[in-house]
Amino acid sequence: MVARVTQYTLDVEDVDLMVTFWSGALGYTVEQGDDGSAKLWPADGATGPTVWLQGSGTAKRGKNRLHLDLVSDGDPGAEIQRLIGLGARHADVGQTGEEQFVVLADPEDNEFCVLDAQPTRQ
Repeated sequence: MVARVTQYTLDVEDVDLMVTFWSGALGYTVEQGDDGSAKLWPADGATGPTVWLQGSGTAKRGKNRLHLDLVSDGDPGAEIQRLIGLGARHADVGQTGEEQFVVLADPEDNEFCVLDAQPTRQ
């Protein structure tokens, strides 16, 4: 028996803002909760974990201890520009410039990475 990642939960201050960003970023569909939360589901036929956006009423503090790594099915540079257009911004968490990824932050400053390519075993 093993455990598998099935959902990524993110505490957010502004659920509507983050629904707009993350559903647009991931191409996920939205299910709004009666409690003000939202669940994002992969598009029909797609696989991947769901995303639970849970209203916390407080701003993020400090660097994330866990974050998403995204990969594009096209040009990573174009994907980064698309995400910036949705409200992301470049984030500095101590990168050297030699990494195979770009660090961005969502509209509430939660860091995530856009990888140059799908991860592979070495």
